[in-house]
Amino acid sequence: MENLIQYFENIPSLHRSIILVGGITLFWLIEGLVPTRKLAYKKWRHALPNFFFTATSVLVNFFLAFLLLNTADWTQANGFGLLHIFALPLWLYVVLGVLLLDFIGAYLAHLVEHKIKPLWMVHLVHHSDHHVDTTTANRHHPLESLVRFSFTLVAVFILGTPIGVVMLYQSLSVVLSQFNHANINLPTRLDQWLSYVLVTPHMHKVHHHHVLPYTDSNFGNIFAIWDRLFGTYKNLDAARIIYGVDVFPNEDENSRVGSLLSQPFQPYRKPTTQAQ
Repeated sequence: MENLIQYFENIPSLHRSIILVGGITLFWLIEGLVPTRKLAYKKWRHALPNFFFTATSVLVNFFLAFLLLNTADWTQANGFGLLHIFALPLWLYVVLGVLLLDFIGAYLAHLVEHKIKPLWMVHLVHHSDHHVDTTTANRHHPLESLVRFSFTLVAVFILGTPIGVVMLYQSLSVVLSQFNHANINLPTRLDQWLSYVLVTPHMHKVHHHHVLPYTDSNFGNIFAIWDRLFGTYKNLDAARIIYGVDVFPNEDENSRVGSLLSQPFQPYRKPTTQAQ
């Protein structure tokens, strides 16, 4: 465990790039072999705006990384944060660190984005994808990248997680997000069992259903336990899932980078509610 944390403390930028690109490549290939559904779209054309937003997310996190590093280093130097209250074995310290970073930096951030109107309009860029696949994972407006980064920064400060644990969490977050957005058809029983611990492709696809209450469910990114613990878990038959958001039904408009960049500044719209 010590060696693992030391590696992530000093992880080279090249290795982080390999994790990002390698994950997309792996799940892209698997999608071609065992897709959940045969989606009638041009895969490369669909991916282009998503790759653009992947690049903007990388840039936002790259230019703000020094804040994470300085905050993590400060908490270690001053013994500050919830994880410093008790003397914990290293393995438990790491597990709790990743768990709680996922809760604050992913689950809580995602929940807030759905509940606060201006943030929902920013987050709509992600939800307006009509063909959810592994490239959708990083389809976030630059403003959302700032919001997500801010939640992670606050989490590091509150918890007192060292930079090695933060980098481990971020690496897992990238890969698991690519996995749970991927158009992969896992065996039903395997998906069900995995979804008690991890966010699976089917579990997250329910979140991308175009109407409420499903849009406001399954907010987790790495761990599924938060949705089950806080009552935000929902299930829906895969055949009934329609991707996108009903208030932005224009598929062509939602595939153009210019339209997507301006989307947060359009009048507020909330999905309609569908009877369960």
